[in-house]
Amino acid sequence: MAVKKSGYPAASRRLRLGMVGGGREGLVGQWHWIGARISNRWELVAAAPSSDPDAALASGRAWLLDEGRIYADWRDMARAEAERADGIDAVAICTPNWTHFEIAIAFLEAGIDVICDKPMTNDLGEAAKLLEMQKETGLVLAVTYPYVFHPMVRQARAMLAAGAIGELRQVMVEYVQEQAALPADPKARKTAWKADPRKTGRAAIAGDIGTHALHLLEFVAGEKVARLRADLHVCGAPKATEDTAFLNLAMEGGAPGVMWVTQAAAGNYCGLRIRLYGETGGLEWDQENPEKLRYTRVGQPEQTIVRGHGAGMLPEAERMVLLPRGHGEALSDAWGNLYTEIAVAVEARRGGRTVAENDLVMPDVRDGARGVAFVHAAADSHEGGGVWVELRDQY
Repeated sequence: MAVKKSGYPAASRRLRLGMVGGGREGLVGQWHWIGARISNRWELVAAAPSSDPDAALASGRAWLLDEGRIYADWRDMARAEAERADGIDAVAICTPNWTHFEIAIAFLEAGIDVICDKPMTNDLGEAAKLLEMQKETGLVLAVTYPYVFHPMVRQARAMLAAGAIGELRQVMVEYVQEQAALPADPKARKTAWKADPRKTGRAAIAGDIGTHALHLLEFVAGEKVARLRADLHVCGAPKATEDTAFLNLAMEGGAPGVMWVTQAAAGNYCGLRIRLYGETGGLEWDQENPEKLRYTRVGQPEQTIVRGHGAGMLPEAERMVLLPRGHGEALSDAWGNLYTEIAVAVEARRGGRTVAENDLVMPDVRDGARGVAFVHAAADSHEGGGVWVELRDQY
């Protein structure tokens, strides 16, 4: 297991992690579990993997949990773990979108820090309540946007902030997949809820992968989307929820932008890509080729900056490097970096310590609420015939 040489405070102990949802066949749960292990700062000790007692027990056993800490009801888990002297320090919520709010509130009320999958909620009112609850309790509420934990995303952010491309003039971000091109497998019970508009939220594709694209764009650009207009479509097999969105964006600094997100582009896998162009240069990054950052300047040879130590890597990015160049890092390592930053935040809160403002850029409840606002703004625009809509913060 890779261990970071520097960049974050040393851990005093492994934190105790609980998980709701994410049974052994659940992809999202596996990402959380892998990230926690790679970070070397967490130990999974309790879980409510499924509401089916047999399935919960099977998953808990597969994770080598004490059977006394395998729950079929997350409510029982919140109560029991809050009462234990060795109870969980934080819970990871790996359940479908519409369930996040109720679970998060229960664990916050129990005094347990929360790690929530995105979108944080489907409802603006629920997002506002979580913002209020987090502010009242002071507990950590992290939201899992893992892509910004790739070192080369940090490199792009730091280079742009340092003026490497001059004033930002235009942006493009896309997230392109194929799984909705053909009819859904009727046997795929775990994802059947994604065909139900009551459970996916007002703009399914915006919530599922559009929130990732928005967070990546705003993180790297260092500024927010001020306004957007959206057209939502079904471009794959007929279904009750849209699978494609085309959006025009207006950044706070005045730069125009485009976002394209789809799950109906046959032959594509996980194509999250971002391009930012300024007055003197451009930066391009592709999640499917995450170790390289393309840097172009007007009238100059293009550069490819490769993840590793030195050779153009800036400190903000190098602190996340786990392996030397030539030894590939991937999304699992980004999840490890995410869980490292969450651990630093949780341990600091529990120890009554303050973390320096620039030491952590962990996505939190504010980022989660912004994702919810984005989904609703996209839906408002589409339902209004493609009108421009302001993207306002909820805090």
